[in-house]
Amino acid sequence: MTDGDFELLHIERDAGVVFATIDAPPINVMTPALFRELAKFSVHVADDDSVRVVVLRSDNPDFFIAHFDVTAILGYPTDGPAERPTEHVGFHAMCETYRTMPKATIVEIGGRVGGGGSELSMSCDMRFGALDRTVINQMEVPIGILPGGTGTQRLPRLVGRGRAMEVILGGVDLDARRAEQWGYLNRALPADELRPFVTDLAYRIAKFPPQAVALAKQAVNAADELPLREGMFEERYLFQRLLRTPQAQPAMEQFIELGGQTRDGEMRVGDLVADISTDNGTDG
Repeated sequence: MTDGDFELLHIERDAGVVFATIDAPPINVMTPALFRELAKFSVHVADDDSVRVVVLRSDNPDFFIAHFDVTAILGYPTDGPAERPTEHVGFHAMCETYRTMPKATIVEIGGRVGGGGSELSMSCDMRFGALDRTVINQMEVPIGILPGGTGTQRLPRLVGRGRAMEVILGGVDLDARRAEQWGYLNRALPADELRPFVTDLAYRIAKFPPQAVALAKQAVNAADELPLREGMFEERYLFQRLLRTPQAQPAMEQFIELGGQTRDGEMRVGDLVADISTDNGTDG
């Protein structure tokens, strides 16, 4: 599969960042076709060493993804008993690929997102929204079902149990400002600042040692999966692994050369580390 094989996603690559722009008019409903493309795209980039950061976005100013296609759900078979799964398949497998791939995954939510679109967003590493434009909704309970694409598990971990109940059981709209306050969004920005901010952050992360990004993400993910004691063991193990990678020593040496561990350098350490760069091996 190549980038040009996608019909509902426009793929752009530059300097280790892949931008996937959803284009499924009129409102970016996640039809089975869009789901398949998002799932294939996740596999397409997960093992691609030239990719450091994945950004999902939409050029529709009103919708990132409306929700999963309800007409498709109406066609699901119900003639047999419900079965309890033993492994991730389908939508859950797609979400887990975005959550666990050794790349940073960022979602730019410029408009409304609901249902399965919200569940996909929550499975990614970071979510950014636009003030007065971004709205989140889980509309499943009002239509007789529940968020079945990781939403009942992801949302409480982001915003807490009580707030998750308000959103899920109430089917209420959550605006960008409150979503930021509750922890669903990393930041809620003025609409004209959203894309530049996300783009700059993506390029910033893509400059850093890729194994450090990948294993730091793995360590943070362990916080959701392991008790604190075992999580700390995992963190120490991954730290030791990174010390043994070929990029660790040069990056630390760059830090010192750029002024790290000096008063002036440490007073601007966020800007200083942005100048640390590793060859990403891509031409864009």
